[in-house]
Amino acid sequence: MIMKNIIYSLTQHYQNMCTVLKHADGIAALVLRCYLVPIFWMAGTNKLMHFQDTVEWFGNSDWGLALPFPYLMATLATSTELAGAILLALGLFTRLISILLIITMLVAIFTVHLPNGWQAIADPNAPFANAQVLASAEKLEKAREILENYGNYDWLTSSGSFVILNNGIEFAMTYLIMLIALIVLGGGRYCSVDFWLKQKVLKHLF
Repeated sequence: MIMKNIIYSLTQHYQNMCTVLKHADGIAALVLRCYLVPIFWMAGTNKLMHFQDTVEWFGNSDWGLALPFPYLMATLATSTELAGAILLALGLFTRLISILLIITMLVAIFTVHLPNGWQAIADPNAPFANAQVLASAEKLEKAREILENYGNYDWLTSSGSFVILNNGIEFAMTYLIMLIALIVLGGGRYCSVDFWLKQKVLKHLF
């Protein structure tokens, strides 16, 4: 009987906690949105400021991505990332723009990052280290020797250690997973335009 009362009491406390936390469930979506906004804004503005270079990179078959209709593809990628940053910041049409950004991420993963494996930063000691990453260890060590012998190594590394950019799918996959979460969560309770538009629509309907 005592155990039953304890279980009942714990259940009640848990339900009360869930009721309180329900009003804060929009925080997770807000955090995801705030994290992704500067990423897509920087990606979009960089493409826009170097738009002709972006078009050439998209279309070139020798040193680029060899994508069809490069001008159209560059326009779609740039506009999606810029609009995505703005809409995510507002929490407006969150699920729709997340789907469009997921398509952008998938294109980036399969055309740019996948040949380099998983890691964004080459680390031979990390899981999923492919041959390209393993080969980077010797190159990085040689670069350090050159800098130590012919440069002010302490000053050069005062802002952080030197690394080799592997440009794998790690970051793009992280953003993809976050966008999938936003499709489920939406813009978030109280902290998105989507929420207040929904409240206004429901108020007029009922």
